[in-house]
Amino acid sequence: MKKIFLLSFFTLNIIILFAQNVEVKTQSDINLAEKLLNSDSKLTIGGYVEVHYNQPLDTKISKTGTLDVHRMVLLVGYNFNSKVQFISELEFEHVSEVYVEQAFMQYKLNSWINLRGGLMLIPMGIINEYHEPTTFNGVERPWVDTKISPSTWREIGIGISGNILPASMKYQLYIVNGFNGYDGTAKLNGSNGFRNGRQKGAESYISSPNLSGKLEYYGIKGLNLGLSGYFGKTQSNLFNGIDKNNVSSLATADSSVVGIAMIGVDGRFSMKGLILKSQLYLTSVSNTLEYNYFTSSETGNPNDLGSAMNGLYIEAGYDVLRFVKNTDMNLTPFVRYETYNTQSEVEASIIQNSANHVKAFTAGLTLKLTKGAVVKTDLQFIKPTDKATYSKVFNAGIGIMF
Repeated sequence: MKKIFLLSFFTLNIIILFAQNVEVKTQSDINLAEKLLNSDSKLTIGGYVEVHYNQPLDTKISKTGTLDVHRMVLLVGYNFNSKVQFISELEFEHVSEVYVEQAFMQYKLNSWINLRGGLMLIPMGIINEYHEPTTFNGVERPWVDTKISPSTWREIGIGISGNILPASMKYQLYIVNGFNGYDGTAKLNGSNGFRNGRQKGAESYISSPNLSGKLEYYGIKGLNLGLSGYFGKTQSNLFNGIDKNNVSSLATADSSVVGIAMIGVDGRFSMKGLILKSQLYLTSVSNTLEYNYFTSSETGNPNDLGSAMNGLYIEAGYDVLRFVKNTDMNLTPFVRYETYNTQSEVEASIIQNSANHVKAFTAGLTLKLTKGAVVKTDLQFIKPTDKATYSKVFNAGIGIMF
């Protein structure tokens, strides 16, 4: 963990040093939902589409590739008046799966405080909020944002957000529902982390509220620095109907939840065609000894949820068409290094599975044909520490955002 923290700290310092000589202030990046919120139109419509081709490569074994309309998303926003707005996002995944990704109302209390309520994205890291295909390099989203912060992570809640222009800072702070940790079966384990615990606002239940927040600084041109956090407990339906004076039942229910403290640090910088990104997640999970023992005895299957998880990626790219005149095309070769471990620490009774500690290298090209239309290709090298060699995957795809 110390190596990961030092590597991320070093990278973020490089990003800051690149930006120190520039004093002009600029607004931070805007995702599609923010774009709709900033629209003056009564009714606004937007969306994005991702179509992917993934081909595993193996010199000894023939493997078929997959072709997938991974996501098709429609966003609809409505301004009731100058203060009351509504944002919705309907997502079709793999053609057959339908989800509501966002559905929240915002009330502008004043120029720097907005009240929000509904189904909202958890403001952790970069990708969970800025996940449109034209906003990131690579065909697939980074592994770190799949395994540690499980993009796309959203929950129902209430809170505040705003933009403090004199300080060049944005903030978000929400009280939200938490992961489903146990509803008769264990939802969390060592290999998948929290991913299977996402309730997605679909008849979700709550036994304990959670706190989520993020602070972003954008006071130097091209630079954005973020600090995010998520704190609370997972949810368990064993609390439903318990006599509050029944100590034994309460103790059993307590064994079916874990505490989560997740910290995220991220940095983005762009200048004269150069694009740098870095993101770090550090997560502490409490009560895992009790949770693993309880869920193992209930299901009959051993459970191995880790007591700490971490992840990091570092990315660099450069637009080689920046000197070409009379074109709005961008061609960005990029490289990204990632490492994550969903069992970076475990309780004494749990055996660490080295398959959950993964390193990945991604190198590719991002061609932006115009604003809102992108063609991507990359080659990924992936190796769990229990493997001697890297597996390889070739990816290609198109992305649209409007």
